[in-house]
Amino acid sequence: MARIKDMTSGNPVKLILVFALPVLAGNMLQQLYSLVDSLIIGRLLGVTALTAVSASGWLDWAVLSVPMGLAQGYSILAAQCYGGKQYGELKRAVAQSYLISAAVTVALEALSQTLLRPVLTWMNSPRETIGLTENYLRIIYAGLPVVMCLNVFSGFLHALGNSRTPLLALACSTLVNIALDWWFVGSLGLGTDGGAYATVIAQGVSAAICLAAVLKIRELRPLRTDYRPDRRVIRRLVGLGFPIAFQNLIISLGGLVLQGVVNAFGFIFMAGYNAASRLQGLIEIAGSSLGNAAGTFTGQNYGAGRMDRIRLGLRRSAQIAFLLALAVGGLMAALGRPVLSLFIRDEAELADRVLAIGYDFLRVMAAGLPMLYLLFVYRTTLQGLGDTVMPMISGFLELVLRVGAALLLPALMGYWGVYLAETAAWAGAGAFLIAACYHRLRRLTAAREARTPRENPGA
Repeated sequence: MARIKDMTSGNPVKLILVFALPVLAGNMLQQLYSLVDSLIIGRLLGVTALTAVSASGWLDWAVLSVPMGLAQGYSILAAQCYGGKQYGELKRAVAQSYLISAAVTVALEALSQTLLRPVLTWMNSPRETIGLTENYLRIIYAGLPVVMCLNVFSGFLHALGNSRTPLLALACSTLVNIALDWWFVGSLGLGTDGGAYATVIAQGVSAAICLAAVLKIRELRPLRTDYRPDRRVIRRLVGLGFPIAFQNLIISLGGLVLQGVVNAFGFIFMAGYNAASRLQGLIEIAGSSLGNAAGTFTGQNYGAGRMDRIRLGLRRSAQIAFLLALAVGGLMAALGRPVLSLFIRDEAELADRVLAIGYDFLRVMAAGLPMLYLLFVYRTTLQGLGDTVMPMISGFLELVLRVGAALLLPALMGYWGVYLAETAAWAGAGAFLIAACYHRLRRLTAAREARTPRENPGA
């Protein structure tokens, strides 16, 4: 049977780190094949092709983050049910999640394919890259059903404490992706489209491995009757999943506006900024992996009623996040320039200008990592407590700060105003989430303490 883990007993730090390490490794593998796409395209096809693929980042995230958000919401309820030993409720939640996901996938596929070209035009996409970016994204969007399956299956495994199987799945898909990249782009000459095909096929491999593991866990195998639409369960799943998906969309909207500002500065600035953006996922993964572990730990312990363990886990996770951010930020500030140079191959003068812009942006991101890593921990802790509304509001705050900084600061600071837009969004949303998390913990603790005398009169 696939390995699952009860996180309601034992050392919180050990449990969180043991869970987080496979997630970290898996996220690194995921970033690896994204970087391999960029490396192969940049080295074989040049700066224009690399810029076209990099410019797809926020639009890619805007659509694919919806399955990610829904799956995260499903996993919150699954973790709470598992922590509370409510296995019948868990099976019903799994079945209803499948029904919701099928309906959302159909609607999202239609919307994304229809709106793609108008949105690219609205973003001031340069004529050198707009066609390449559109073709690349149409292929990525065609793989939406695969992405939905992958996120839902891996989310349920994470909810039950199994972070090893998703790691194995990502390892296999990374090897497939790298091999297909070289074949499609290098040997078959499919250009940027080849990178998109390789990504979709690799995601399919990962989804199949996660599905095989889910089918082996009896707690995740619904009965036929569980597939009858259940309004109560659907409301709970929608109440948890849709705010997270909406939060992701809000953040994406800010990113799209920011990308439009970047595009307006011209091709060279766009190329340097987007090259650094391809490394953004890499420098974020330690924090997001730790946040994933903290969220699962919180969800299971909330289901078990262990508020004391939640507080201890949050405190330790925040301490680890801060130290990790300092270490990763220092490495990227020191090694960012030679790493960026791996992706940029063109005329020496053009490459130097692109590299200088990319490295400046990378240093600004490295300085803002402590708040970003804390943001991940406090956001997922809130979500594990069943609160997906405050994280959604933080997404609005990110939107306002990112767009406001991107539109106002360049007039005062030039390029540096664009660089600071990202870190301003992290700082504002992070501060809001920290305050919201402690407020909710105080309320939940007080409510549980108030119920205890009535439930145990002799206490």
